Amino acid sequence: MSHVNDPAIRDRLRRASGHLATVVRMIEEERDCLAIAQQLQAVLKAIEKVKTMVIHDHLENHLGAAAIASPEAKRLLDDFREISKYL
Repeated sequence: MSHVNDPAIRDRLRRASGHLATVVRMIEEERDCLAIAQQLQAVLKAIEKVKTMVIHDHLENHLGAAAIASPEAKRLLDDFREISKYL
C-alpha cells in the first residue's frame, strides 16, 4: 500500500492537526506554558512518526523489490530502515 492510500498515515496526520488546533486554542486562551509545551511535543512526535512511516513506505515500495532478489540488498535495506528511525 502506498503512503498516498495508507489510512494509518492519514490518521496520524489528522491527530497531529488536532493537537496543533488545540495548541492554537490554548494560546488564545492564555493557558499555562507547560500544558502548551506538552501539546507541542505531541504535535512533533506525531509528525516525526508520519515522517518515519513515509520513509519506510518509500523504501518498501521503491527498493523492496530489489531486496527480494539479493540477500545483501535485503540486509542493507533492513539496516537503512533501522537507522532511519533516528532521522
